[in-house]
Amino acid sequence: MLPRVDVTVVPCLADNYAYLLTARGSDVAAVVDGSEAGPIIAALDRLGLRLGAILSTHHHHDHVGGNEELLRRFPGIPVLGSAHDRGRIPGQTQGVTHDETLSVVGLDLRCLLVPGHTLGAVSYYGHGAVFTGDTLFAAGCGRLFEGTPELMHESLSGTLGALPDETRVYCGHEYTAKNLAFAAFVEPGNRAVRDKAEHVKALRARGEPTVPSTLAEERATNPFLRVASPEIRARYAGGLGPGAVLGALRAEKDAF
Repeated sequence: MLPRVDVTVVPCLADNYAYLLTARGSDVAAVVDGSEAGPIIAALDRLGLRLGAILSTHHHHDHVGGNEELLRRFPGIPVLGSAHDRGRIPGQTQGVTHDETLSVVGLDLRCLLVPGHTLGAVSYYGHGAVFTGDTLFAAGCGRLFEGTPELMHESLSGTLGALPDETRVYCGHEYTAKNLAFAAFVEPGNRAVRDKAEHVKALRARGEPTVPSTLAEERATNPFLRVASPEIRARYAGGLGPGAVLGALRAEKDAF
């Protein structure tokens, strides 16, 4: 039986999340997205853990800006990211490819390349959880800085959409309340969006993170996974295909 993973949410910067992953009973952790070294080191010290690997979802500074300081504290550990991002992720030692399986800190993780936000975006999946960086957010998706709407649609609905409903989704930012406000705007008849917005409001009032979500929740509330919804499709004339609907949604979200 594969080891169970413990996930510790580490708030970083203004609204980023890093995640510490440990096999149950282990004292060695991997971090997904070394956004900021200080909070990550503090969490490791608090939990009595040492860092054994850095997993980067993409090259943007707010996800890799702490890598070099983490490497000074824990020299020689592997730094993994997409092979496409070599030279753009500080300290990167290994470039991963689509559907590659990694064994790090006692955990087996599957690498899923999910271009759209960036061309080198990668999600890490295993043990019932997926770490999606800025590709799939709770109730949203990342801006299309490098990819096309069609690439993002395939990443969301094809690659990530093939994972089981119960998969826990750990994303890169605390954007959930704002994303749900947009979801309610484009699909006002969706009761699941209204219900989740109330739950998220209560979580944030208590100072708690809104992660993880689940893929089942995302299928019910995330407009970027609901491009076939009649209410969403009705917003856009001309019989647009799913990628074009996603692009139109993303353009609206950019200005929302």
